[in-house]
Amino acid sequence: MDSQPDPRSLAAARFNDPDAAPAPLSAADDAARLRAAWRRTLGSALLVLAGAALAGFAIGRPAALLALAAVALLAWHYWRLHRVLGDLAGRQPEPGRGRDAWGELDRRLRRNQAQMRGRQRRLLDMLRAYRAATAALPDAVVVVDRNTQRILWFNRAATDLLGLQHPRDVGAPVAERLQPLPMAQWMASGRNAEPILDAPAPADERLRLTLRLIPYSDDYWLLVARDVSKLLHLEQMRRDFVANVSHELRTPLTVVHGYLDMLDGEEMPEWAPMLAEMQKQSQRMTQLVEDLLTLSRLESRESLPEETVAMAPVLATLRREAEAFSQGRHVIEVRDLAGCDLLGSTRELHSAFSNLATNAVRYTPSGGTITIEFSRSSDGGAVLAVHDTGYGIPAEHIPRLTERFYRVSSSRSRESGGTGLGLSIVKHVLGLHQARLSIRSSVGQGSVFACHFGPERVRPVHDQATHGATP
Repeated sequence: MDSQPDPRSLAAARFNDPDAAPAPLSAADDAARLRAAWRRTLGSALLVLAGAALAGFAIGRPAALLALAAVALLAWHYWRLHRVLGDLAGRQPEPGRGRDAWGELDRRLRRNQAQMRGRQRRLLDMLRAYRAATAALPDAVVVVDRNTQRILWFNRAATDLLGLQHPRDVGAPVAERLQPLPMAQWMASGRNAEPILDAPAPADERLRLTLRLIPYSDDYWLLVARDVSKLLHLEQMRRDFVANVSHELRTPLTVVHGYLDMLDGEEMPEWAPMLAEMQKQSQRMTQLVEDLLTLSRLESRESLPEETVAMAPVLATLRREAEAFSQGRHVIEVRDLAGCDLLGSTRELHSAFSNLATNAVRYTPSGGTITIEFSRSSDGGAVLAVHDTGYGIPAEHIPRLTERFYRVSSSRSRESGGTGLGLSIVKHVLGLHQARLSIRSSVGQGSVFACHFGPERVRPVHDQATHGATP
């Protein structure tokens, strides 16, 4: 059976260990101990002075002995003060052996220094652990001074991905070291800087990076770069596959659809239901292929040809398309409250707006109202919003609506003829116009799909005669 350690030996070991802090006392015990130390110090001084006075009276020179005792007390306290100052200067304090105020001060200094050394050790251990963790990260991490935009620190991956070298690049301007990346203009945006999703790596142009700027304090920024070469390669393979398959499907679908059109259900009544269903499904497959090709074409482009898009004719066309698609089952309203045009691609913007309008008709029961409203936003931009009184969308589905083939209700979407790609097309078209799509919806009350364009996309109306308040 193991023997239990002697508490006195543990106390002695703690006392002899220069880094060990004395056992903590309660606040009341600590205050009582301090008061007792002050009383002992004052009592000792009074006792020395009283003894000197008695001795002085005995030999007939009390003043001289009192003065000598006072000088001795002053010298002793000066010597103790010198020791305290030496301890504060960094010398290891000796254990306080007295029970007076100076002994108590020595003990407190020793305890505080031991606690400080303990905190320093813990902080150093944490710092080493953090540095080891950042060194092991596959992403490049660079700490940048916000005011000077100079590099303060970077991890090992920053050498491989960004070409930074230690200690050469510590303190260097980040824009200068990361050329040809457009760092100066990007970092000038500060907290509003959008992530750079695809950029060549300065260290190796074959690598593709995403860059994010994280302002984690008022004085420092964190620049994070990630190697996305494999992801982009896989994404390109996926786009190529979808585009190639869609192109290959076009010809057989055209042939099938042509032969189906040649078959007359009136001549073969028993085949009429099957022929109608086959024609419906072939048309749906054709529309799906066309949407896939449109999406592939948009994904492969970084910009679109820009022109002034006259919104009055676009809104009038949207009204006609919505009314034709509705076939009189809905109330269609169009409002032009903006009195402006847009800068962009007429074809692509019409495609995006038409998708939103037909979706609103598709998912609104008969007797509902579809409102297409074009208005100005508070920041000087413009908003085209499509309101409907349809089924509504549960909140948990809204973040995923623009994903390819995502459906809130698969059966309802297929019955209405949707391909599941319309909102993906809308998202890509708006992205190429530096615009965004917002969605608000309440179950049973309808939805609002709004396209938000910045002020730089707004243009004055060229021909005011073609515009009316309500097309």
